[in-house]
Amino acid sequence: MARDDAMPTAKKPDDFDAFWEDVLGQASAIPLEPELVPDPLRTSDDVEVFQAFYTSIDRVRVAAWYCRPAKRAERTPAIMFLPGYQMDPPIPKEWARKGYIALSVAPRGKLRSMRQFNPGYPNLLTHNIVDRHTYAYRGFYVDTWRGIDVLLSRPEVDPARIGVTGSSQGGGLTITTAAMRSEVRAASAGAPYLCGYMDAVELTHTYPYEEINDYLRLHPERRRDVESTVAYFDGISFADRITCPIIVNIGLQDNVCPPETGYALFDRIGARDKQLYPYDGHGHDAGRARHTAVVDRFFAQHLLDGAART
Repeated sequence: MARDDAMPTAKKPDDFDAFWEDVLGQASAIPLEPELVPDPLRTSDDVEVFQAFYTSIDRVRVAAWYCRPAKRAERTPAIMFLPGYQMDPPIPKEWARKGYIALSVAPRGKLRSMRQFNPGYPNLLTHNIVDRHTYAYRGFYVDTWRGIDVLLSRPEVDPARIGVTGSSQGGGLTITTAAMRSEVRAASAGAPYLCGYMDAVELTHTYPYEEINDYLRLHPERRRDVESTVAYFDGISFADRITCPIIVNIGLQDNVCPPETGYALFDRIGARDKQLYPYDGHGHDAGRARHTAVVDRFFAQHLLDGAART
């Protein structure tokens, strides 16, 4: 069973906040240019489906799926869903059926967002990993954060009721989004990846983290540069900035995202309203079958009004 007193070896860089403020400044100078294209083939009687597009840092055009309930209030709560490492971002019709407007983001390199940037899988994790200014996840993170701007641009979205969720890479992206976007009012992170990078590569030898070990076997002289870069992208470095209610679920037998890193992350989360759900006997699924109902209740409590929950 995982230790609940795990301490990360990664240290938050002294200029962490300054680095990301500069990145966000660069991003904010680029017009969002949001676009929704109706998708009648995927639309049903209860859910309207749109292909969504917007512009992110480096002027990369990012794709997403946007779903909304056919019958909805004038201002409706919204959920942003963030994808796993190799997952094709799904069409989030189930979230719309639960009463939310739902945005499923495909950051750069994902299907429909790979025309301008496509490092491939494996390779995303180590693409330019010795330079924080060009590391793949710099743009990848901003792509997810700008998804919040897409939601805020929509008149039917209630800007005071926005949540974010995902598992694995989506869990890690949930952590960074909740940290960097104060508009997020509730967050649910499953089996969070991208947290405790350098601890994880020692604790497990499964992919995607093994990509870093492969890289360091080829370039052992670059270890210090790799450690320096990933400290800026480690979810544990972001965690103290989270103030919204948040739940985290981990699998105690997870050999992809080691549970020790989940405990270390949770310890660093700054929110007063936080809860950890460790699932014994579960691996990287992190108890998903049992935990789905927990997530539904959590978002209903924080984002849906009382009438919608009855």
